[in-house]
Amino acid sequence: MITVERSFLVGVPLDVLVTYLEDFGHAAEWDPGTLRCDRIDGGPVRPGARWRNTSRFRGRTTQLVYRLASREPQRLVFVGENKTVTATDVMRFEARPADPTRMTYTASLRFKGLARFAEPFLRREFEGLADKVAERLPAVVRAR
Repeated sequence: MITVERSFLVGVPLDVLVTYLEDFGHAAEWDPGTLRCDRIDGGPVRPGARWRNTSRFRGRTTQLVYRLASREPQRLVFVGENKTVTATDVMRFEARPADPTRMTYTASLRFKGLARFAEPFLRREFEGLADKVAERLPAVVRAR
């Protein structure tokens, strides 16, 4: 399994940040690997809501179906899956009086079948993507 984690400050109140991020359709705005992310069910965003995420990684396009697995006031968990990988994204939030909200983003990827043997070769690229998310996400949210 590959796990990457980044912690950074986001210059908006905690509730604004959580409301924005709980709609995983916004991933195309803040995740540089996501080409598009479309809701595939209806109704309010709550645990069980699902999105089809189309991403590009290493020149290849892939799709995962993500679901909001858990939504708490200071924590969101999304799980995405296809035949090759299960991805778990955990977003934790800490309100800081008179300071920007601190966000910790943890992405874990568990590859299936023969793909799991590629993990050691992919770690560096996922670390780079995590760095880009940490740079891009705060700016995107502040601009909204």
